[in-house]
Amino acid sequence: MALRLYDTLTRSVRDFQPANPPTVRLYACGPTVYDHAHIGNYRSFLVYDLLHRYLTWSGYEVDFVMNLTDVDDKTIDRASEAGEDVRAYTAPFTESILADARTLGILPARAYPLATGYVPQMVSWIERLEEKELAYSVEDGSVYFSIGAFPAYGRLKGLDADNTRPGARVADDEYEKENVRDFALWKAAKPVDEAVGAAWDSPWGRGRPGWHLECSVMSIAELGETLDIHMGGEDLVFPHHENEIAQSEGVTGKPFVLHWVHVKHLVVEGEKMSKSLGNTITVHQLLEEGLRPAAIRHQLLGAQYRRELNFTREGLEASAAAVQRLMDFEARLEETVGEGGKNGAEEKDGAAEGPLARLAGEAIEAFRTALDDDLNSAEALAALFVFVNRVNGELDTASDVAESDLESARSALASIDEVMGLLSVARQGLEVDDDFESWIVSLIAERKAAREGKDFARADAIREELAERGIVLEDSAGGTRWKRVR
Repeated sequence: MALRLYDTLTRSVRDFQPANPPTVRLYACGPTVYDHAHIGNYRSFLVYDLLHRYLTWSGYEVDFVMNLTDVDDKTIDRASEAGEDVRAYTAPFTESILADARTLGILPARAYPLATGYVPQMVSWIERLEEKELAYSVEDGSVYFSIGAFPAYGRLKGLDADNTRPGARVADDEYEKENVRDFALWKAAKPVDEAVGAAWDSPWGRGRPGWHLECSVMSIAELGETLDIHMGGEDLVFPHHENEIAQSEGVTGKPFVLHWVHVKHLVVEGEKMSKSLGNTITVHQLLEEGLRPAAIRHQLLGAQYRRELNFTREGLEASAAAVQRLMDFEARLEETVGEGGKNGAEEKDGAAEGPLARLAGEAIEAFRTALDDDLNSAEALAALFVFVNRVNGELDTASDVAESDLESARSALASIDEVMGLLSVARQGLEVDDDFESWIVSLIAERKAAREGKDFARADAIREELAERGIVLEDSAGGTRWKRVR
């Protein structure tokens, strides 16, 4: 089964077919960098990451670009309030958002273009639209896209172009235009734009690009005139992505995007996230509270991207437990010493295959099937934990296991984590150097001696001392095992 994705334009789940395999040109709408990104943003970012990872895991060469909007109404207003240049104001938020993304294990894009770095290309694009009579300027120096001159307008949203309502970033454009439906490509500079350095020279006078134009120009400049996949939140379908199609195809005459993928919003504790309700949560805030990045990642990937996700504190606790279970499973596989022979193995296709190898193969197949089915991350996680349960059950009852069988289970777990990224994130900050490990081992030995000598007070004190340093002990018939936790 090949990867099948829901395409917003055709309103159907269909086979994903890049234009020039194995290369995949993937573009995603990133955040507007006027504040820290909230968990709704990061749900989208993690879906981008999941697709990026899965395509790579499936053998594609992914060229991934995600833009950062550093000039628009919100960034200008915030910079003005702070009395700063718009670039200086947005830079710390850009750094913070990317740092939090790294903490959550999001693989870096090849490029993160900033809108302010592409203004000359945007001016050139508007000139080309004017040449094709798809754009017009007005007296104050603003330039608008003429929706009436582009008959295909409205396809993405499924609208009749004659009945579309005006759409803009915050409100209707405050500039004169020929038709209320038209959208701004270039906005004449206002005093506030000049004050924060958000105005540039152009053939139409001082001004700044319209938000919709920014993504078209940055994506085409970085990836070419036709993208294999364009991703974004569901709120961007109209008017933002609809406008991108018009101003991109209006110039090139080519399909702008082969596959549109949109991520559904999440809710917080069953309610829509909004500042008025006081329930806006940022990843920055969660990390400062000491919450585990892998738990955040797990919960945000816990529902298929086109389904509503309810983000809760209770859910975070469950996710933390799930991640810990994965870490315990990984540790068990690493610490189990296998036999050199083929214990319990059967001959299949001329090769020995033990019970763990069979379970590993079934897990990889179930995992691949889930993600091929419109990137169903919930089913992919289910396949992973079914694998954990079955292998643990096998290890609980087996008298001995072949080392080659254990290695099959370890490889399957590592392979799945290349896509889900939970274990790799969970290990962050849990590394132990040689000196620290020697100290832990010596205390465990001292504790063992104390218990044998019935000095239980000392044994308990050692356990508490280790726990204060983030080391948890687990006693079993086979001895004492330790692990580091946050």
